[in-house]
Amino acid sequence: MPNPTAAMLVIGDEILSGRTHDSNTHHLAGVLTEAGIDLREARVVSDDADDIIAAVKALSARYDHVFTSGGIGPTHDDITADAVAAAMGAPIGVREDARAILAAHYEKSGVELNAARLRMARIPEGARLIDNPVSAAPGFIIDNVHVMAGVPAIFKAMVASVVPGLTGGAPLLSRNMDVYRGEGDIAAPLSDLAARYPMLSFGSYPFQRGGAYCTNVVTRGQDAAALDAALAEMQEIFG
Repeated sequence: MPNPTAAMLVIGDEILSGRTHDSNTHHLAGVLTEAGIDLREARVVSDDADDIIAAVKALSARYDHVFTSGGIGPTHDDITADAVAAAMGAPIGVREDARAILAAHYEKSGVELNAARLRMARIPEGARLIDNPVSAAPGFIIDNVHVMAGVPAIFKAMVASVVPGLTGGAPLLSRNMDVYRGEGDIAAPLSDLAARYPMLSFGSYPFQRGGAYCTNVVTRGQDAAALDAALAEMQEIFG
């Protein structure tokens, strides 16, 4: 059976403008790889409702799981919850369970649960809440879409609560080798090697060391024995 598939949707003008570095995709990719869920696509869209709706619809239809980050805070540009609800055809409003979580958190903190903060309790009908042990405001899951915060610490906490509950497949394993030759020199033998191991994927990543052109060759797959055999051949060919 093939592994379940996933996509990441990063939402926010701050990512596209270069103001903020997206570390959430990198984190999610590592967690999903270990869980045996194949991250097949990552997109970044602006804080535009139509763009978010279109992306959610497309990714939800194509992949087993969609993970979003960003746009579920208390300010006017936090429109992800409404856009996801629209994409999934669900009504949205302040939900009492989410409101209760926020009320308890802000009462303990001595902070007012004002109208802006209450926006974070707007949850699509039929969605399940995602726990947020960092700042209380929950994410949610509707159908196959997992809606999470953009703040990296909160995103990581939400991922940690969600991914263990998903059905995964075989973890993706890898082996790598630094080859002290340029890609042009190793392309032909690497292509031949890849043809002998169709169950594996091979990638080459150039770098420079001491002014010389070098290549890091990475092979990935789910068959540990095949990976070890391919690495042994690489060492014999390029060592």
